[in-house]
Amino acid sequence: MTVYGPYAVVLREHRRDLAQPPSSLLEVVALPPQELAAGQVRVRNHYQQVIAATGDLMFETTQIPVPTFRVGEPLSGTAIGTVVESRADGLPVGTVVLHMSGWREESILGQDEAFSVPDSVFPGPEYLLNQGVPAYHGIVDIAAVGDGDVVLVSGAAGGVGSMAAQIAKARGAAYVIGIAGGPEKTRYLVEELGLDAAIDYRNDDLDDRLTELAPDGINAFFDTIGGSQFEAALRHTAFGARFALCGTLAGQVGGGDGGHPRFDIMTALVHEVQIRPFTTRHTPDQVQAWNTHYAQWYDEGRIRFAHTLLEGTLQRVITAQDELLAGVHRGNVIVRLTA
Repeated sequence: MTVYGPYAVVLREHRRDLAQPPSSLLEVVALPPQELAAGQVRVRNHYQQVIAATGDLMFETTQIPVPTFRVGEPLSGTAIGTVVESRADGLPVGTVVLHMSGWREESILGQDEAFSVPDSVFPGPEYLLNQGVPAYHGIVDIAAVGDGDVVLVSGAAGGVGSMAAQIAKARGAAYVIGIAGGPEKTRYLVEELGLDAAIDYRNDDLDDRLTELAPDGINAFFDTIGGSQFEAALRHTAFGARFALCGTLAGQVGGGDGGHPRFDIMTALVHEVQIRPFTTRHTPDQVQAWNTHYAQWYDEGRIRFAHTLLEGTLQRVITAQDELLAGVHRGNVIVRLTA
């Protein structure tokens, strides 16, 4: 008799172009049972984070500096679960842990791959499934946002952008403007996340609105979109403005011009604009810096965890990935896994 183990999401074939929805390439399969080795734990997963980079890692090759997914093997990603079997000192049964081997019902982890989730710091463990590390690194270390700055954030209703905009406020920025798509998202940015203003790129003229909202120019720009939004930001810079380039979603989703904006060299020269692209490799120092400030700012009410919480099986995680890339949800997208 064949014995089946827990289910996982597996890549059936590599993605060939951005028009392909991830769901067309993924399937849920049963994994073979696996016994624990010494020093390992079995974790039953409860929450799965869904991020845009997962779609890029389905290609055979990518410029993202991490390994791509292999055909026939389970995907991976940040998840939170509970230890249900343990052969590791320090991680007893019942411990809630965060790890990077999600997209499956159960994960087998070494002791150094599972990180205990602190109790009573946030309303729930899922609050740790955020994209605050690149947001904090970009706003603080790259753009050096501080007191009195006028800050523009593209993709401000997304997982990274929503954190970046709030971090800018917490750092003392005088005026923070978010760019998002649609009136519901722009309302959310101002009324719920506390930004000073928001621009609806689908219905507003970016230049007109930036002239109105930042007549003296912007001091810092945190960009997750690229393309025409990068071009508009460059046209509205103050002297010495700092650009932190985090992503090119306008090119990653739907094959737009996100990665290839026109660059106005003369404006950059005259305004002495500092343009700093960066990747966040989640070094221990970066993670520690974010976690320390996140807990403090959350406790002080200066940071809200902008997120969309969905529920369902692993199949729901797959459809959530499609929806994320289509811009359906706002904030960090998380699926609470049900049996």
